[in-house]
Amino acid sequence: MKKCVALALSAVLMASVCLAGCGKKEAGGGDSGAAAAPAEQGKTLSVQVGPSPETIDPALNSAVDGANMIIHAFEGLLKFDKDNNIVPGLAESYDISADGLTWTFHLRDGLKWSDGSDLTADDFVYSWKRVADPNTAAPYGYDLLNYVKGYDEAEAGNVDALAVSAPDAKTFVVELNNPCVYFDKICAFAVMVPVQQAAVEANGESWSTNPDTYVTDGPYYMTEYTDGSRIVFSKNPNYWDAGSVTFDTIIWNLIEDSNAAYSAYQNGDIDMIKDVPTEEIPSLEGNSEFYVDPIMGTYYVSFNTQKAPFDDPKVREALSLAIDREYVAGTIMQGTYSPAKNFVGPGISDEAAGSSFEEVTTQKYGDHFDVSNYEADLEKAKKLLADAGYPDGAGFPEFEYLTNDAGYHKPVAEYLQSAWKELGLTMTINIQEWKTVTADRRNGNFDVARNGWVFDWDDPSNMVNLLETGNGNNDGKYSNPEFDKAVDDARTTTDLKVHYEKLHEAEQIALNDAAMAPVAYYNDFWLQKGNLKGTWHSPYGYWYFMYGSLE
Repeated sequence: MKKCVALALSAVLMASVCLAGCGKKEAGGGDSGAAAAPAEQGKTLSVQVGPSPETIDPALNSAVDGANMIIHAFEGLLKFDKDNNIVPGLAESYDISADGLTWTFHLRDGLKWSDGSDLTADDFVYSWKRVADPNTAAPYGYDLLNYVKGYDEAEAGNVDALAVSAPDAKTFVVELNNPCVYFDKICAFAVMVPVQQAAVEANGESWSTNPDTYVTDGPYYMTEYTDGSRIVFSKNPNYWDAGSVTFDTIIWNLIEDSNAAYSAYQNGDIDMIKDVPTEEIPSLEGNSEFYVDPIMGTYYVSFNTQKAPFDDPKVREALSLAIDREYVAGTIMQGTYSPAKNFVGPGISDEAAGSSFEEVTTQKYGDHFDVSNYEADLEKAKKLLADAGYPDGAGFPEFEYLTNDAGYHKPVAEYLQSAWKELGLTMTINIQEWKTVTADRRNGNFDVARNGWVFDWDDPSNMVNLLETGNGNNDGKYSNPEFDKAVDDARTTTDLKVHYEKLHEAEQIALNDAAMAPVAYYNDFWLQKGNLKGTWHSPYGYWYFMYGSLE
């Protein structure tokens, strides 16, 4: 079974690739930490970070490729610098009340939209209420704003109940229900940027696909949108820190086929590509232009828990245990990913323990998956399937696996098809373009689907909470009151120790329910021309190009 889907494995790949930081300069400017603009400016940067995104409306986006574009077009109250620290964005400072419930942001003088009109605190009031508005259906609405007083009423339709206000044009105030230990990170997240009310309301859903109406407040504004081909951003002269922005133009090449992206890169038409053909990876060993950088995230399988037979935890666990994670990560993914032992992977902090969340999980609970003992897991999977009423797969309906054809997704799908055939199951592969996959997953139009999550901020709740009832990113619609209580307790406590304890408890509940099937821990790998300097890649899977140069 394994031989029919194996790809060539480069045993020394990880030791020889160029890791993050290779050839990168200090970058930033103003509060962003960028150095002065290089002497050589006026250049165009051409990149590929994914295919056509489902959306680049900040409130509606939930994918990392769309977010990469959004952080170049918009800026929020706060932002991340090259060292992943929170620094001032449109807000030059902020105050937190003694009880931790009131956050007051003080905006910079003279802020402008890309069309030259004034940007004020009222724009944040409108934008945050828009994210909370049920008519917007923002995937992140609940996860980001449930801390804010009045969110429940806003979500029910009374948007003005959300406790955000603008006492004057330069002051934005947020009132919370409970203190939030990572609210500054929420304020730096791409969904929480302001959008211009006039542009959005006059143009409806099309506002974010038209250069004339995609009014921005960040380093760039849109000058071309050609779906399936490219999006072009030009430097925004009205951005408050425009003097630190170096590239005049960024071309986002919307290429779905990794081989086409690779050809364009080899021909010199593109300076950086995210989607490298997996069959090329062994030949890139030792190439200084090939980068592998760990990011905080997990590649996993979603089950539609609202559909039989995937509503049965035994069925889900059987399918999960039938996956040889070490083989998937080491052979199919050629060692560029690591086998998943739990849901939350390495690199995520557990501040109460002074170590990582994953390390505490291993010490306290042990790893959920023994990736070195697959044969035992496979036998357990067969027994669970029989206990669920499907001995050797008898009576189990044929089902589909939804995925897109990029990176390792198709080879992984073919492996799963073979692995689950070992249980006597018949699975067909449904390959769709990326923006269709994201829409169908969110709307429940699937049986089983490839999924993944890259953290938006360094707190385990950012991924654990995905499985909470009502979360807009809970694609499998998993629901367990015990799990919901644990994440709510973690959310509302002011005690860091309790916060992390409850999140550990929630993760164990979800793993024991087989709410999803973790497969591998992410790394990003990409190709970048040697003369592209001054850019950086964050552990959240974002590239920052605005302070770079082509030398």
